[in-house]
Amino acid sequence: MPLRIAVLASGEGTTLQAIMETGHVVLVISNNRDSGALRRARQFGVPGIVVGETADPDLDMLSSLKSSGANLVVLAGYLQKVGKQTLKAYQGRIINTHPSLLPRHGGKGMYGKRVHQAVLASGDTETGVTVHHVTDDYDAGDVIAQCVVPVMPGDTAASIEERVKTVEKQLINEVIQNWNYAG
Repeated sequence: MPLRIAVLASGEGTTLQAIMETGHVVLVISNNRDSGALRRARQFGVPGIVVGETADPDLDMLSSLKSSGANLVVLAGYLQKVGKQTLKAYQGRIINTHPSLLPRHGGKGMYGKRVHQAVLASGDTETGVTVHHVTDDYDAGDVIAQCVVPVMPGDTAASIEERVKTVEKQLINEVIQNWNYAG
């Protein structure tokens, strides 16, 4: 069975776009009706839905994922917890990309520029990207792959973010291309 990817994204969707350019994305889910991710999905002809506006967003997400035939779920800047029913149904097949070398600078509220500001504040000489399995705890699932990005003298959160985003798009696509799905 070919890999059929659903991507969950809350923001602009640049990582989503990188995935759509190389993989077979069948569905985009956002918790943000105005997200750039939904706009990008439309540009690629990929169905997009909004969850979180009904009494049972977990059931809505699970139903949509099953209907799409997705067999891999990728979180790419998705800022909500995935519900227990969806986690159970897709256990081992929900992955996330995080803009640091987990376990450093992960957890609730650690996303985007906040992560890079924490890296600078800690004095770390390196940061990077982690792709990991999604569990009920933020950024706590088993690591699938990591890639180091050096912190350079004079770096700002914005300059680190730019380098990390480039690596993040490459790493998530490598993980997807090497994903072994038995069907």
